[in-house]
Amino acid sequence: MQDWLNAPAGLALARHELAPMVFHIHSAEWGRMGGGGSPTVTYWEEELGHQADAVITVSLAMREDLLEHSFNPETTHAVWNGIDPARYHPDAPGRQRVRAEYGFATDDLVTLFIGRLTSVKGVLPLIEGWPNVAAISPEARMVILGSGEFQPIVEERINALDIGGSVVLRSEFVSEDERIAHYSAPDICIFPSLYEPFGIVSLEAMSMAKPVVVGARGLVGFREQVIPEGPEQCGIHVDGNSAEDVAWGIAQCLQDPTRAAEWGRRGRERALSTFTWESVMDRTLGTYEGAAG
Repeated sequence: MQDWLNAPAGLALARHELAPMVFHIHSAEWGRMGGGGSPTVTYWEEELGHQADAVITVSLAMREDLLEHSFNPETTHAVWNGIDPARYHPDAPGRQRVRAEYGFATDDLVTLFIGRLTSVKGVLPLIEGWPNVAAISPEARMVILGSGEFQPIVEERINALDIGGSVVLRSEFVSEDERIAHYSAPDICIFPSLYEPFGIVSLEAMSMAKPVVVGARGLVGFREQVIPEGPEQCGIHVDGNSAEDVAWGIAQCLQDPTRAAEWGRRGRERALSTFTWESVMDRTLGTYEGAAG
């Protein structure tokens, strides 16, 4: 089962013991929707979680949240997502073209945000903190690639803070090839999410050898991907609720580009060693085999 919409059929089959049931859950209604979301959706997600022979979720953080909602710890498993490192590669074309399209100078320090413009992605603290970044690094520029219900608010705040000269919002849909080209353009990537059970964007950026600044407060799988200190450091953890902390994290990268580039190189190594689809396949098959008895 991949979604609550299939719950009645899956639960009926499981009740008649026609086949074992495995429930894949990326995020939960109570976390991804403001105000707790739909009681109906929550009901079906919890029924699937409680009755499934196995539950597969995307991070240890999400597993902990499910256990707090009475999911069975013996049947609830965390299996990280993976990345195609041949497609998301540091040498992917597009860097100079994308930077030129936005009118960035060669020596501009470019930051990229990719994601829905919604409350859980931390886009408003990012906008509110940008003047602090610009004060420290006047050559800093930012591309926001995404759309969502917060777009009018984001546009209003960009205008009110008078940061339109260094912040570009691009809201139309782009292809995967164009998204990869955008990953090639920046010096750092920033994803200050507040609720992100896994967060594939951080892994995509890491595979592209980009240092990343990620939200790590709350239910956020980024903190399992990004090592924030020590010899394997590949990025910075911040509180996505705090404009000041988000700005601090960006500044940590922009003020020492050589160090940040080394973090990006380590991020690529981590993606190659830990977040492979082969690993995902092995752990998923193992969970299915266990459910089959």
